[in-house]
Amino acid sequence: MNTILIIEDNTILRKITARILSLAGYNILEAGNGRIGVNLAMQYKPDLILCDIMMPGLDGYGVFNQLSQNAETAHILFIFLTAKAERNDFRKGMDMGADDYLTKPFEKKELLNAVESHLAKKQKREAFYSRQLQSLETLAANSKGVDELKQLIARRKIKPIEKKQILYDDGDQPHGLYLLLQGSVRTYKMDENGRELMMNLYHADDYLGIHALLLNEPYTEIAEALEDSSICLLPKDAIIDLMNHYPDVSAHFIRILANNIKEKEDHLFQLAYHSVRKRLAQTLVKLNNQSPSVDQFRISRDELAAMAGIAMETVSRTLSDFKDEKLIEKKGSHISILDLTRLAGMKN
Repeated sequence: MNTILIIEDNTILRKITARILSLAGYNILEAGNGRIGVNLAMQYKPDLILCDIMMPGLDGYGVFNQLSQNAETAHILFIFLTAKAERNDFRKGMDMGADDYLTKPFEKKELLNAVESHLAKKQKREAFYSRQLQSLETLAANSKGVDELKQLIARRKIKPIEKKQILYDDGDQPHGLYLLLQGSVRTYKMDENGRELMMNLYHADDYLGIHALLLNEPYTEIAEALEDSSICLLPKDAIIDLMNHYPDVSAHFIRILANNIKEKEDHLFQLAYHSVRKRLAQTLVKLNNQSPSVDQFRISRDELAAMAGIAMETVSRTLSDFKDEKLIEKKGSHISILDLTRLAGMKN
C-alpha cells in the first residue's frame, strides 16, 4: 500500500483530501504545517507528498528544499497545492524540481488522476533503475564501488524532457553526469553560419557529458531530445568521488569515453575520405544498430544531413536512390532497412 503525506494548514481541506485518498486505498499521513511535514517525511519516507505552498513558518518551497537536500527523501514524489492561479508560482515550483501541482479547489477525479499517474511513473522509474543496475553489475561485477553507484542512481529522481527540449547548451557548466533512461537525445555543434553537425546519438542506458565532467570544463556541444525522454542527473562530486575511490568504476566510465572518442575518429575519417553514398549508408547502418526496433528507426532529413555532414538536398536524392535500389523503405521520417549487408558494404 502506497503512503501519501498531506501537508496543509487548512484543516478542513486536509481532512477532505485525506478521506478521498484513504477511500481510494492509500495509507495517509497528515501534517498541519511545514515543520511537522518535514519531520514526518524524514521518519516515514512516504511514496508521495501533497504540500500546500502558502503556509505560515515553513512554506511549501521550504519543505521541498529541505527534503530535496536529504538523500533519504530527495526521491519522494512531490506535488504542490496552491490556491494561486499565477503561472509564476507554478513555474517556480516546477523549476525547483517538483513533479506536479494542483490548483485549489480541485475535483476528486483531478486529485486521484494526479496521484495515480505519478505513482505509476514511479513504478516505471524503478523498472528503469532495475535494468540499469543489472547492467552495471554485469559490467563491473567485481567492483566494491558498484553498491555505492547503485545507491547513487536509485536515489535520483527521473526528470522528463520533452521533444526538442535542450538538455544542456554549448558553454554550460556540467553539474553532473546525465543517465538517459528512456527515449533518445542527440548532441550537435553549430558553425559560425548556423549550420548543424550532429556529433552523437544517445539511447536508453547511455551516459551524456562524460567528457565535460572529466575535463572539468564547459560543454562544447548542444544536447537536444529527439523525442519525449526521461533522464536522471548523477551529481558531479558524487561521481568523481566514486571514480577516485573505486578503480573499477573509473575504468567503466573510461571505457565509455574511449568508445566515444573512437566513434568520433571514425566519423571524421568518413567525412574526409568517403563518398556521399558511403557516408550516408554508414550513417544508416549506425542508426539501425542503435535503434531498439529491428531494422527500423525514425529520423528527419535535416537530422540525417547533420549527422552525415551532407547537404539536405543530397540526402533526399541519395535516399531516393537507395529506395530505388531496394536497400531501404522510407515513409515520412520512418526508415526501414531492407538490405543491411549491402548498405554496410557500400563501395566508396
